[in-house]
Amino acid sequence: MTFTGWVQHHRRSILFLLAVLMLGGAASSVKLPVSLLPNVSFPRIAAELDAGDRPASLMAIEVTWPVEQAVRAVPGVVSVHSTTSRGSAEVIVDFNWGRNMATSLLQVESAINQVMPRLPAGTAFRVKRMDPTIDPVMAYSLTSDTRSLTELHDFAFYQLRPLLSTVNGVSRVQVQGGQLEEYRVTVDPAKLASYGLSLSDVAKALSAANVITAVGRLEDHYKLYLTMSDTRFTSLNEIRDTVLRAGSNGPVLLDDVATVSRSTVPQWTRVTADGHDAVLLNIYQQRGGNTVRIAGDVKAKLASFKSQIPPGVKIANWYDQSQLITASAGSVRDAILIGVVLAAIILFVFLRNIKITLIAIITVPGVLAASVLLLYVLHQSFNMMTLGGMAAAVGLIIDDTIVMIEHIVRRLRGGGAGNHHKKIMEAAREFTPPLLGSSASTIVIFAPLAFLSGVTGAFFKALSLTMAASLVVSYFVAWLAVPLLADHLLGQKDADQKEGGFITHKTHKGYEKIMGRLLGRPVFMLLPVAALLLAGWMSYKHLGSGFIPKMDEGGFILDYYAKPGTSLTETDRLLREVEAILRKTPAVDTYSRRTGLQLGGGVTESYQGDFFIRLKPFPRKPIDEVMDDVRQRVEHSVPGLHIDLHQLIEDMIGDFTGVPQPIDIKIFSDNGKVLGQLGSKVAGLISKIPGVVDVNDGIILAGDALDIKVDRVKAALEGVDPESVTADLNALMSGLVTTKVEQGPKMVGVRVWIPEKYRETEDVLDKLQLRAPDGHLFPLGRIATITAITGQPEITRDNLKRMIRVTGRISGRDMGSTIRDVKKVLNRPGLFPKGVYYSLGGLYKQQQIAFAGLMAVFAAAVALVFLLLLYLYESFRVAASILITTLLAVMGVFIGLFITGTELNISAMMGMTMIIGIATEVAIFYVSEYYELGERQDRKEALVLAGKNRMRPIAMTTFAAILALMPLALGIGQGAAMLKPLAIAIISGLIIQFPLVLTMLPVMFHIFRVSKQQNKADV
Repeated sequence: MTFTGWVQHHRRSILFLLAVLMLGGAASSVKLPVSLLPNVSFPRIAAELDAGDRPASLMAIEVTWPVEQAVRAVPGVVSVHSTTSRGSAEVIVDFNWGRNMATSLLQVESAINQVMPRLPAGTAFRVKRMDPTIDPVMAYSLTSDTRSLTELHDFAFYQLRPLLSTVNGVSRVQVQGGQLEEYRVTVDPAKLASYGLSLSDVAKALSAANVITAVGRLEDHYKLYLTMSDTRFTSLNEIRDTVLRAGSNGPVLLDDVATVSRSTVPQWTRVTADGHDAVLLNIYQQRGGNTVRIAGDVKAKLASFKSQIPPGVKIANWYDQSQLITASAGSVRDAILIGVVLAAIILFVFLRNIKITLIAIITVPGVLAASVLLLYVLHQSFNMMTLGGMAAAVGLIIDDTIVMIEHIVRRLRGGGAGNHHKKIMEAAREFTPPLLGSSASTIVIFAPLAFLSGVTGAFFKALSLTMAASLVVSYFVAWLAVPLLADHLLGQKDADQKEGGFITHKTHKGYEKIMGRLLGRPVFMLLPVAALLLAGWMSYKHLGSGFIPKMDEGGFILDYYAKPGTSLTETDRLLREVEAILRKTPAVDTYSRRTGLQLGGGVTESYQGDFFIRLKPFPRKPIDEVMDDVRQRVEHSVPGLHIDLHQLIEDMIGDFTGVPQPIDIKIFSDNGKVLGQLGSKVAGLISKIPGVVDVNDGIILAGDALDIKVDRVKAALEGVDPESVTADLNALMSGLVTTKVEQGPKMVGVRVWIPEKYRETEDVLDKLQLRAPDGHLFPLGRIATITAITGQPEITRDNLKRMIRVTGRISGRDMGSTIRDVKKVLNRPGLFPKGVYYSLGGLYKQQQIAFAGLMAVFAAAVALVFLLLLYLYESFRVAASILITTLLAVMGVFIGLFITGTELNISAMMGMTMIIGIATEVAIFYVSEYYELGERQDRKEALVLAGKNRMRPIAMTTFAAILALMPLALGIGQGAAMLKPLAIAIISGLIIQFPLVLTMLPVMFHIFRVSKQQNKADV
């Protein structure tokens, strides 16, 4: 049975199978997870270490360095980076891409546990993987003018947190801000001394009076009782009535020496939302969770709980990642619809037949639906990359349909009288080899991407997989479904429709004239080719370069740093000025602020923190303009504050790769003083470079401290030792949480403390009264000296070498030209002393890694395409002719990027790689027609006739692909900017490849004397 007979005989089962695949894809689309970014396992582990309050230098020696040495021995470790501050440290461990990070996490934990016995007592650590789930996907604020921050915290922690934790896909719910309730026992030192008691006596009495203990069991007849001794506090009065001492003069009660009241736990953080003190709820999703579904379920839970929200409490959503996802999905949907409609118009204009146009319209959504089924089988998700891949694939999908339909129509209308059904199936059989070769040329370029690592591979593998899946499905639909639909829908009337027209006739005449001259004198082709090469080279030399395309996420982060040692109150005052600026910014919708905390949940010093600022929906100013406006106004109006502005995805990628800033200068030296001087000097120099903003000199100081040095001899004369002095100071300065009282679902601490007036300033510290074992009191200043010291800088090391990191951001310029200026500054003679060296990291380093990987992918794609062409034609001359024509189309990519002012980034380079396959696909259509002509004409006539015959399908596919990609190229809709450079690159290459295939390729065939018989042996 022939192919056409087999297809016709099984047409019902074939169409049914394709329909089932499409319906399966539509059903799978409901089950696919939805997230902002692909589910990528980044090869980075972060270990957070806490050893209490101790100097940074001591922390580095006793904690950080032993941990560095331990984790460096873990198999697969590439590099270790550490940052040590006062009492805390963070050790970042990088691995090779492709490792099982769950196993690596356990190995890092095991390595740290092995050195724990050698670390200071009380050292704690936490290890976490760096992946897209480290930041919240949703966040709410709770504010009230009538409820206290304690009530807001308790409501969020004990009511909303358990409620939202039940949502499927939520990993945890974090509560930030508010205040924790505690009972405050404020002791009067004079009264305490009059009774001969100390603070520790009060603490011991309270602890002993608040006990519940099982004292035994009692069996009475048929029951067994557990006997409990319960002396727990149940009210403030019971705390006040605690007996401190009993004697002949009667008992001394706590109420005699202290005041007991309700208070809050001392804290050095502050959280606000829209100018009000607030409590924040941050919602994190599990790996592979459906962000959009989580957001919907969270909103539904809160809506059902609305009646139980206390009066006067306002719950507001200040961050919702699903909004960006749904907006991006809407943009992709619109891009697909617009692209299909525009491509259908092109098809109708060229073929002038509604039924033929209908076939094309049916196939595109069908192919996309079946592609979704493949994504489901491959455990992918709907995200910015996969959705963008579908939008970018529309132009290529419709290409396969167009060329098959056009070939069928041409054979149907130009084959003379006969059975039109037979003509259709014969045309499909005839076009199968070129369709297979052209589809393979496009699909094969995605194979090298499977070996691409780093950030580029992490993000663009999902896009390439989506496009490859769509093209595979598209081939089978064009090969099987399109002929069957054409056989069913097209009749004799369509076969009798006249081909061509006045425009076609004139175009063919002009083409014949041009090709006659070029084939007569091929040297004439050198001029346009030279002009194209020159324009492409000049465009490339003047192109700006970047990393990941900038997009408008609808919100941004403002990190801030006040002067080290600035009090929480003063920092808050400065930030209220920033909040006033944000409220006056028309584009700002809402914001939240953390002081002493971070968006990701980390704890920082009280003089630093961050804002998350969400913008209003469009129409509004672009986010870059809003950020620049806020930056300028804050720098002008709040000079005591250093700020750093960036979008969330940029910050997230920075966390995954090391540093979010594009400018990252790592200066290495073992001399901390030299590093500090060079950091300030380099920061001052690069801040003068145009376009460089938010410069940070890398010197991060801990807050100032008061150093109390106890004179051992004087202490001994008073009958005390340094250890007991330290314990007394801890009780006097921080208070003693001596016991806890059960209150509903929580335990409330009881803190014993002295009045604030005795510990509020540096001047009164030396007058603090200490009590000797014999009962006499003496001031701290009698045995100790108190010195104010400036906070120590953080100690940063990279692969066991001390360094400092100078960073900066770029505004209004591309990364490549800015970094060139930075290098000029750094390479000035005499800037770095002998033994000091630097390296560039950050996003620039990631860009260089990505570009190197993409160039390797580009070279591999060219090699695979050449191999495919050799396999198809077994001729070096044919393969070389097609490949040279294809590579010339790349010049169009550089020209298009330059004309549109688009940076050469990883998205544009992906488009440049794809144009190799697309241009080769079009060339294969031409070559297949040339070989079909056989020996009926001489070489020149055959070359021209092949161009005339393939001019319409090549024009149709080119225009259809350009129009299908145009919505992405114009950046229509939120989230489209990620693939805008890719679309511009492909469109630019398509514009150039159209005339090249019809002119340059025939000329090269003529020069190389390519035979008109396929597979004829020629070299």
